[in-house]
Amino acid sequence: MEQRKLGTSDLTVSAVGLGTWAMGDDFFGRVDDNESIAAIQSAIDHGITLIDTAPAYGAGHAEEVVGTALPGRRDKVVVATKCGIVRTGGDFARNLKPESIRQEIEDSLRRLGVDTIDLYQIHWPDPDTPLEDTVAELLKLQQAGKFRYLGVSNFPPKLLDQIRGMTEIISTQPQYSMLERSIEEDVLPYVREHGLGVLNYGTLAGGVLTGKYTEIPEFEEGDYRATFYDFFQEPVWSGIQKLLYELQMIAVKRGVTPAQVAINWTFQQPGITTSLVGAKRPGQAEANAAAGTWLLTDAELKTITAAIDTHVTGK
Repeated sequence: MEQRKLGTSDLTVSAVGLGTWAMGDDFFGRVDDNESIAAIQSAIDHGITLIDTAPAYGAGHAEEVVGTALPGRRDKVVVATKCGIVRTGGDFARNLKPESIRQEIEDSLRRLGVDTIDLYQIHWPDPDTPLEDTVAELLKLQQAGKFRYLGVSNFPPKLLDQIRGMTEIISTQPQYSMLERSIEEDVLPYVREHGLGVLNYGTLAGGVLTGKYTEIPEFEEGDYRATFYDFFQEPVWSGIQKLLYELQMIAVKRGVTPAQVAINWTFQQPGITTSLVGAKRPGQAEANAAAGTWLLTDAELKTITAAIDTHVTGK
């Protein structure tokens, strides 16, 4: 597995990281905690050195699952979590007020079973709280040893500039995949210029890029991914199927899966440090990790990008 420096920090992370949104057991359908724990441990055992989670995933449940999986493996991974999304019942509220952050980080430390969080990220901007107040509190928590490095998620360049004027951040976490490439216009040029790391989420576009769906799926109760990702509808759906055919052709020649091709293409894009991929079972985690043990050729990368432009973005 290829290992990379995260921004200007001394953290080293794998090109493929483990995202744990599904392990919250309340957004991507039902999951089994024991399978989730085994998936985390399998990911680590197969070379994944970054685990990303958040209190918003299952109102803390995903963090608890990560905390259960870590004993005996803590020194092998960078643990990243977030603040700023507070769950009240089924509602998600943005809250970056200092008192809320103080409570969130203590809860995260307890659930994860760690003394220090390696990477603490602002999950989403909060327009109702001055960023200066948020940063002042985060700096106090950092100085107190609660976390090592600060990052952000879902921040446009304007806000990246604003927070970088107040303190150092080492990374940002945007959505990015073959099907969602908007950050190529502004965020990726920005991070390359300023030396920030990028942990992209949504690498497999909610599962669409695995190739397992040949028809638009009707998800089970408790699976809300189609409300977050807009790929499960026409006219984009038919274009995605044509793209998947192209990925399948490359996958067959290499003896890999279309999902592994999609993961590999993503972390090879300029500016991307780690591509986060979810897993519900240990076999999925092992397969995701294997996507980081080889590289697509320049010719293959160009072929794939051309297929994306033709079938998805319409360039």
